[in-house]
Amino acid sequence: QVQLVESGGGLVQAGDSLRLSCAASGRTFSTYAMGWFRQTPGKEREFVAAIPWSGGNIYYADSVKGRFTISRDNAKNTVYLQMNSLKPEDTAVYYCAAGPVLATRGDEYDYWGQGTQVTVSS
Repeated sequence: QVQLVESGGGLVQAGDSLRLSCAASGRTFSTYAMGWFRQTPGKEREFVAAIPWSGGNIYYADSVKGRFTISRDNAKNTVYLQMNSLKPEDTAVYYCAAGPVLATRGDEYDYWGQGTQVTVSS
């Protein structure tokens, strides 16, 4: 069982940066692939980035490639999403998720956080 708690969201202006954190409980955190997704009202959940449990490929959505960076610290049971050059279209609730395999589909993940709101003003 893994419990996830996101933090770091807020209101920023276009061009600013934010770093989201996702703290996980459970001793098996280091064995899970971790992903970030986002959702706005009336739209489907959208994949943002994913990182394997150790090494290997990292995936990014085309819309955030070059601006966002996902990383993890297994010693701290935490995954991060560094978001630079934010745009108004990045406004959404951001969720972290944990799953057994690296994936871009939300249904591949078993555990989800409660989400943190990111609002980017123009």
